Amino acid sequence: MSRKLFMLLIVIGVNLSYSCKNSGEQKETENNRVQNKILQQKDGTISLKVDKAECYSDMVHPSSNTAEWNVVVSKSGRFNVWLSSATTDTTDLQYKNSVRLNIHDNRLVANPECDRIIQNSSDVIYPYFRADSFMGSLFIQDTGLYNIQVISEKIVPKDYKNDDYSIDENTKLLSIFLTPVTR
Repeated sequence: MSRKLFMLLIVIGVNLSYSCKNSGEQKETENNRVQNKILQQKDGTISLKVDKAECYSDMVHPSSNTAEWNVVVSKSGRFNVWLSSATTDTTDLQYKNSVRLNIHDNRLVANPECDRIIQNSSDVIYPYFRADSFMGSLFIQDTGLYNIQVISEKIVPKDYKNDDYSIDENTKLLSIFLTPVTR
C-alpha cells in the first residue's frame, strides 16, 4: 500500500512541476509578443521604423520587399501618413515602384517624392539626408491591435552587405509615421 501511495505522490509531483514550468513558458511567450508591439504615442503619433519591423526581402525581385509591425492603436481617427527615406539625392528619391501601405481594410499607394528635407537628422549619417514624403491620409475607425504592412523595393534587409546583392544604395526606406489630423 505504501508503495502505491509513494508512486501516486511521485506522479502528482511530476505533473505539478510540469504544469508550473509550462505556465512560466506561456508567460514568457506572452511577454515577447507584448515587447514586439508598437504602442501609439501620447500625442497620437504612430512611429514605425523599418529596423524594428519583421522584414521579408527578395533581392532578386525587390519590389515585393515587405516590412510588418504589430501596432496597438489607443486613439482612433484620421491620420496623415509620411514616409521617411535616407537618400543621397534630394531631387530624386529613385523609387522605381510605388510604395504600398496596408492597415486592415485601408490601403495607400504612393510614388514618394521629396516633400520636405530634414537637415541634420539623427536618423541618417553622411552622405545621406532624410527626405519625408507625404503618402496620403487614412481613417482608423477602431482602437486595438493592427498589423501594418509596407511593401517597397527600398526596404533593405538588416544584414545587407553590398557584396551580397546588387541594390541601388542611393535611397532606402527608414520609417513610416502616422500623425493624427487635428481640425
